[in-house]
Amino acid sequence: MVTLDMVKQLREKTGAPMGDCKKALEQSGGDMESAIEFLRKKGAASAAKRADRVANEGMVYAVVSADGKQAAIVEVNCETDFVGRNEQFGAFVRAIADAILATGAVSGETLWNYSLGDKTLGNLRDETLLKFNERIELRRAEYLQTTGTLTAYNHAGNRLAVVVEVNATIPPDTQLLRDLAMQIAAMNPQYISREDVPAEVVAKELEIGTEQALQDGKKPEIAERIARGRLEKFYQEQCLLEQMFVKDSAKTVADVVKQLGEGVAIVRFLRYALGEAS
Repeated sequence: MVTLDMVKQLREKTGAPMGDCKKALEQSGGDMESAIEFLRKKGAASAAKRADRVANEGMVYAVVSADGKQAAIVEVNCETDFVGRNEQFGAFVRAIADAILATGAVSGETLWNYSLGDKTLGNLRDETLLKFNERIELRRAEYLQTTGTLTAYNHAGNRLAVVVEVNATIPPDTQLLRDLAMQIAAMNPQYISREDVPAEVVAKELEIGTEQALQDGKKPEIAERIARGRLEKFYQEQCLLEQMFVKDSAKTVADVVKQLGEGVAIVRFLRYALGEAS
């Protein structure tokens, strides 16, 4: 016989609605483990029914290993901000990032079969789907390794996250490394240095700047100089090393990198903003 206490106990274990817990226990003859499995399967099956619904809320999250040699960054989407801010949803997102950090897998069986003790990450996914009755999906994820150092920054609200890599071994919680990650979050550079800007992008910026100056009535030779000046501004805005450091406007980011030590350089960075085009 299924009792109210059994239903409450199953709800505490799974977070599923009371009615679903009662049905699961009835279907399993009162066996708790079978009821949990029933609910997990129900969560996985019902996900397909929500596949055509829009999921553009959610959470981004980045994590690094204690030694700074590995990192993971993920974006997991859901349908509503209410779910995106829920602690159980957040725990699910963090579990995905931790699993990626441990396995190096960003999708597939290796990821979803990752053990969380008494369940797998896939089991947790099914429970999360069941609890919230929304479309929830791992939209994108990346795993990084380095011989240098990786550090991560998660902006308040978990709608923006950054991972940045330098070529030297430094404690990943070094304040200057964190400052660099915060700079990337705030200023959204597209390149590390001007040398990284593709030639076609430079040519297009010069073309646009020259055309604008000509339309303003400038002579061709003057228009070319104006376009060159605008290109310099483009570099200062879009190239990380040339940006004004947000915590001290008297410095550039290149000045800050020098403070990390001789020969230290930024190798790459990843910046995830919730819902942006990838």
